Formats: sequence, structure tokens, C-alpha cells
Amino acid sequence: MTNVVEIFLPLDTRTGRPIDLEVIEGIVKGLADRFGGATAYTREPAEGLWKRAMSIERDRIIMVEVLVNDVDESWWHDYRRKLENELEQDKVLIRITPCRVI
Repeated sequence: MTNVVEIFLPLDTRTGRPIDLEVIEGIVKGLADRFGGATAYTREPAEGLWKRAMSIERDRIIMVEVLVNDVDESWWHDYRRKLENELEQDKVLIRITPCRVI
């Protein structure tokens, strides 16, 4: 079965410092090399709003998608931790959805 893996990449560190474009491009290229392709939605960063305590926080993100047949959950778990460290994040969201290709 084909699965769509969506990686929600932040464009700023947790302290608000912008992440270098080369870092984001390197992540996308690495995914494309490993999985045979990757699509990065980069035209307009999405903006996430979420409430923490008494304030509203904003995240600027882009989404990167890859298609995989088999999901190696251990690899994706380790990869998420690597991204969290590299991008200085508390959490990076990776979502995997089964997909029927027609």
C-alpha cells in the first residue's frame, strides 16, 4: 500500500530565528534522494496558530510530502528527533496517511 508522509517543517527556530533556506533545501533533497522524490510546498508559508497559556503563538511552516510503500516507523521516529534537534524545535509533526493510487 502507498502512504503519503507529510513533514511539517518550521521556518523559524523555537526562539524565532529564521532557519537558513539551505537547511530546508538540504532536508528536501535528502528526502528526495532516499525516497525517489519529494514535493515541497514552498510558495507561501502556512501559518499555524496555537494557544499556549495566555498567549497565541504563530508558526511559519512549509509541508514536504513523500510517497512510501512501507513505513519504517523506527526510521521516521529517529528522523523526527533529528529534525527537532537540527531545527531547534520542541516537536516536528510528521503525519502518515494510507493512500490508494488510482
